[in-house]
Amino acid sequence: MNYSAQRLNIVEPSPTLAISAKAAELKAAGRDVIGFGAGEPDFDTPDHIKAAAQKAMAEGQTKYTPVGGTAKLKKAVVDKFKRENGLSYEPKEVIVSTGGKQVLFNLFLAYLNPGEEVIVPAPYWVSYADIVRIVGGVPVIVQCPASQNYLIQPSQIEEAVTPRTRAILLCSPSNPTGSVYSEAELRAIAAVLEKYPDILIISDDIYEHILFDNRKFTNLAMLFPEWKDRIFIANGVSKSYSMTGWRIGYGAGNRALIEGMETMQSQSTSNPSSISQAAALAALEGPQECVSTMRVAFEKRKNIVMQKFSQVPEITLSAPGGAFYVFPNLDRVFALPGFQKLRAASKDRSLSRILSAHLLEKYDVAVVPGIAFGDDSGMRLSFALGEDALIKGLDRIAKMVADLRS
Repeated sequence: MNYSAQRLNIVEPSPTLAISAKAAELKAAGRDVIGFGAGEPDFDTPDHIKAAAQKAMAEGQTKYTPVGGTAKLKKAVVDKFKRENGLSYEPKEVIVSTGGKQVLFNLFLAYLNPGEEVIVPAPYWVSYADIVRIVGGVPVIVQCPASQNYLIQPSQIEEAVTPRTRAILLCSPSNPTGSVYSEAELRAIAAVLEKYPDILIISDDIYEHILFDNRKFTNLAMLFPEWKDRIFIANGVSKSYSMTGWRIGYGAGNRALIEGMETMQSQSTSNPSSISQAAALAALEGPQECVSTMRVAFEKRKNIVMQKFSQVPEITLSAPGGAFYVFPNLDRVFALPGFQKLRAASKDRSLSRILSAHLLEKYDVAVVPGIAFGDDSGMRLSFALGEDALIKGLDRIAKMVADLRS
């Protein structure tokens, strides 16, 4: 008997989770592994949010809720968009799901037909392309190299559009690069997309509140509110409030699209956890100092990363504008004599996987190879870890590069 569906041939397990699991396994074996793989804040969930969850349990809020989220949480999401983004939505234009990943899964299930295309700039978050493939769509990967700060250019969009194009995915601040689109860059992108009114614009804003150097958040919906029906916003509480394990994401867009997404969700998870929804409500409506506290800590760590890597001439890195990742270019590292020996001895054709495996096996540092994000020239490091571990891990990477010089 064959226990594998054919769709398993087009997807892979999440590389970031696999790296984190491998690092945990080595730690359990007694090795001092520094893990740069996890895409989650290292802070605890703020106390007032946990207290709200405890209160909800004590009050018996443990039953099913409406499929797309409680009325209170939907209203809080609507209020958030109005207060922070100047955007007006109705509760029926909002969905709450079991994490931001399910928001996107529901979106593509409800919107894409087999063979239809989604433009995906690379480097991209590891799940974008596979989710599109799972639902029968075609991800059109557009390479955006370090020379353009990993941001898609208007001319590239023009070249990628075909009669089958149904959507484009934009993530700013970006996972995995931390790159941020400026208002001018977004307006230039809009000038191209204006010609194609049937292309849905998907704005993944999950890192909205983690911006550096006094940047102000903006997206295409904020710049072009008249495009409201052709822009879908994906967001959630995971990153801003350190609530990754609570699994609450939300999305906003065209009412008919949201209805379709709720239909899909009704046949998968049904409603998100009632307790997690109560916690998310407290996050959105409660004090926001925790958000700025974490952002300040991330910016300090970003500066540490930049200072440390500035001392390694073979590593090319532009300062991230937000999120808590860096994606250094490794082309000059790959050219070193020591790496050429590793490459010759390896059966793996991916340079970033060869380097990442070497880094973990010989130097006890876990990173995610760039190939997982559609760009084999780099690797992703999350700096959502304590400063002592951060410095120790960066020093080990510098030591590895030094050893590869001969």
